[in-house]
Amino acid sequence: MSERYDTLVLGGGMAGLPLALRAARHGRVAFVEKELLGGTCLNRGCIPTKTMIASAAVAHQARRAAEFGVRLPGPVTVDLAAVVDRKNTIVDSIRAGSYRTVEKSTDLDFYHATGHFTAPRTLTVDGTDLTADRILLVTGTRSTIPAIDGLDTVPYFTSRTLLDLTDLPSHLLVVGGGYVGCEFAQMFRRFGSEVTLIQRADRLLPGEDPDISAAVREGMTADGITVLTGTTCTAATGTTGNIRLGCTGSEADDITGSHLLIATGRTPNSDNLGLEYLGLEPDPQGFLTVDASLRTDAENVWALGDLRGGPMFTHTARDDADIVYRTIFRSQDRTTTGRIVPHAVFTDPEVGAVGLTEPAARAAGYDVVVGRQDFTGVVKARAIGNTRGLVKFVADAATDRILGCHIAGPDGGNLVHEAVTAMTTGATYTQLAQAIHIHPTLAEAVNTAAGGVHREIGA
Repeated sequence: MSERYDTLVLGGGMAGLPLALRAARHGRVAFVEKELLGGTCLNRGCIPTKTMIASAAVAHQARRAAEFGVRLPGPVTVDLAAVVDRKNTIVDSIRAGSYRTVEKSTDLDFYHATGHFTAPRTLTVDGTDLTADRILLVTGTRSTIPAIDGLDTVPYFTSRTLLDLTDLPSHLLVVGGGYVGCEFAQMFRRFGSEVTLIQRADRLLPGEDPDISAAVREGMTADGITVLTGTTCTAATGTTGNIRLGCTGSEADDITGSHLLIATGRTPNSDNLGLEYLGLEPDPQGFLTVDASLRTDAENVWALGDLRGGPMFTHTARDDADIVYRTIFRSQDRTTTGRIVPHAVFTDPEVGAVGLTEPAARAAGYDVVVGRQDFTGVVKARAIGNTRGLVKFVADAATDRILGCHIAGPDGGNLVHEAVTAMTTGATYTQLAQAIHIHPTLAEAVNTAAGGVHREIGA
């Protein structure tokens, strides 16, 4: 059997899903997804983790009730099975809406199956050959499993599987101090587990501004997490309840715990697709090379979302989908060139960041000036009992242009959008500093940090 389409979309995540629905307004679409609609974000990433982090935050705040003059009748405990059930209810509801939307879409055929390219412009799905004029690859990534001796004999979790654990670990070992590792480490610590976080780099969140990394580490240790940096895991042994990691580095040689989470990065799902039939060869890491319009080297083949490397966030994937849609179907000139991409890490302090870090700006040759406001000096932060962290602006002394804004603090992921808007519209840090901000709010930290950007005396 064979079916002919105008567009083939391979991958049903948060970029592939809206792109397939929009493309169906302009001709027949084959939409292929082997797992669940919504991809990593909805099913195994953004939504479920933030739902569970919210439960952890409630537990943490409840344990602090006495600080606010509130008396609870007994110790605070967490029913992890109930937390997981709440997460599943929310995710299932959102996902069900996606399926309903797909079912209602005319000129869209949904194939819930694995597909492989078997000829140029031809994807074979359950014995049916799907051919299309244009091909959109949106296959995402999966957890990277590092080369640790003996790991294949030891039970371990990834961010995908740990979300369904219903029995609280007594001592969770987390290998990897990036976004995923930090969020899960703090989440399970606040659920009640002992947690050891092991990071190969010399600091947590090594892509962040050093001041932000330091603030996050302080938050982790304040919660009672053991943080080991500059430490590489080389061997693993044991069974559930008694797992031992052999490590080398500055802070530890041998670490034991009850459960193990591997959070050491993401690998693109570019293997086993038959991309050679499209004339495509991924780079050594498995990513596909694209131009600013997300075109690959193959004619009428685009790659977007995590598969193209670069910033791997749901919001950039959604923007990718909009770029590809407008390029193909609206003949508009939209590209990734110059786009301003913020991101967040949902720890406590919560990270919100955009643009260049201070070291990156200096390395790029800018005459850098910096403004900083610690949340200890923000009245609203003191009122709500959360003064962890800071706001930091990095600016160009020659133009007053904002080069970057980096926040670790309460609601940092929301607060950073002040800087995102300023950078997008070309507003300077001086204009942001002069804008009246409501008192008392957390946003005053942004205003004050911008107002503190100036040259040192005598400079």
